[in-house]
Amino acid sequence: MAATLETNQTIARLTPLAEVLALADMRVKPVAPRTIDVAIALGRVLAKDALVPARPNTAIALVDGWAMNANDTLGVGSYAPALLMRTPQRVEVGQPMPPDTDSVAPLDAVKLAGGRAEALAPVNPGDGVLAAGGDCDPAIPLRRAGERLRSTDLAVFAAAGLARAAVREPRINILPLRGNTIINAAARLVADDIERRGGVARLEAGRDLGLALAAESADAIVVIGGTGTGRNDTSVQTLARGGELAAHGIALTPGETAALGFIGPRPVLLLPGRLDAALAVWLLVGRRLLARLCGGDDNEATATATLARKVASPVGLAEFVSLRRHGDIVEPLAAKYLPLSALARADGWILVPAESEGYPEGATVAVRPWP
Repeated sequence: MAATLETNQTIARLTPLAEVLALADMRVKPVAPRTIDVAIALGRVLAKDALVPARPNTAIALVDGWAMNANDTLGVGSYAPALLMRTPQRVEVGQPMPPDTDSVAPLDAVKLAGGRAEALAPVNPGDGVLAAGGDCDPAIPLRRAGERLRSTDLAVFAAAGLARAAVREPRINILPLRGNTIINAAARLVADDIERRGGVARLEAGRDLGLALAAESADAIVVIGGTGTGRNDTSVQTLARGGELAAHGIALTPGETAALGFIGPRPVLLLPGRLDAALAVWLLVGRRLLARLCGGDDNEATATATLARKVASPVGLAEFVSLRRHGDIVEPLAAKYLPLSALARADGWILVPAESEGYPEGATVAVRPWP
């Protein structure tokens, strides 16, 4: 699969997208775990199962009312109240249940008069009560290793008393070459996506590529620009001199000039200098690299929709197609080259596999969310 280094940085072969992804799966390993405060763990991927002690350690009231033994209310009805042998204790949410009680009756379900207490309505065992261990079972993780933490997870961890968590948080350096507005915009887009998906992104605009590749301050490097065959395109040659060039040219449109290589164990992804091509390669290859570094997966929730018109695609090239959604119908906006207007209007995207000629009008497709 290794690409041949040539003076003009030409592409000798378009490597199938499936081969590039398989290479990422085989070569990229999770980074070492580190423990961080739960408060700053949003989007991070767990390195270990999140386990907490049983909670609560005794049964507690879930509602305000009267702590009761349900057996004392058997057969009770609005026309057949039952005299209680003892006056029930009033409890509030979160309070431990008194001994010999198993339910909480609403305040209007008990009548107090003349030192006597009457049950006016029946209750069932467990009504209004959270059993011991009902919130958290120490044998069942709140979240498992490899899962990305959501806002709800952080709230649950905090409520359960879990202040710190072990995560895998890869450091990824991003080098926008040449410094033009399009390359800088692509770099910012990639950096934001890395941060949302569990990594730590560092932009290194203006840094020499050779020095950046030689440094050991990152777990992976993303370079944007200089991947083509132009006279000033040298990023692929620089990678080949300083490390291993595994593939230059991916059978993906847009994104054909992208490259993947390694500096020791660290992956280096070279994205084209076009915004649409950089986005397509990042979503399909970059996210896969990031997921492997995090120890998780890059599975994305999809929603099925119906194509408003056909999508024609050349066999042999995987094709990234942007879409605009109208209810359950999606309209293909652009392929091959995605203008800025199409990128701004898109709601989602599909990938046409390399072996497919596309999809007919009315086909059901799995739409992935737009970043």
